[in-house]
Amino acid sequence: MVAGRARGPENRLIRPAGPPSIRRMDTKPIIRRYRASDEDAVVDLWSRASKRAHPFIEGEGEGDRARRLREVYLREAENWVAEEDGGAVALLGLLGNEVGGLFVDPRAQGRGTGRALVEHAAALRGELRLEVFEGNDRARGFYGLMGFEERGRRPDEETGHTLILMVRPER
Repeated sequence: MVAGRARGPENRLIRPAGPPSIRRMDTKPIIRRYRASDEDAVVDLWSRASKRAHPFIEGEGEGDRARRLREVYLREAENWVAEEDGGAVALLGLLGNEVGGLFVDPRAQGRGTGRALVEHAAALRGELRLEVFEGNDRARGFYGLMGFEERGRRPDEETGHTLILMVRPER
């Protein structure tokens, strides 16, 4: 045992498995198409991620917005899910080359899940476009690191908050 860790065959460190909601940083999520059986899990993670990202929007992550997610966006967009340990932890919706939404379960943020979904979308579409709320500093920083550049601004018709158009050129 070294520094409180056991060693297994070939003198390799044995790491405790830990709870299933925590994965090692070097493992990648499985990216797959959304399935109808994902709906409840995806709506739940969307709700929690939306409330965290958009605390400035009243009723975010619930009510009419949740109904539209279920009845419109999950049916009309090309949706991709990041899966860990057999469960959905993130959702990315594509409408052509537009990222209609990227939502990562708050418990899975900061581990490369969003990056994996954006890279998957870029591999499918090349140039990507999206709109992000000006008040969502964390997402704006993430998209900047992912190579997106600001191309314009407009008020959101529903909330009145400013949306920023961002584009990631084909690489």
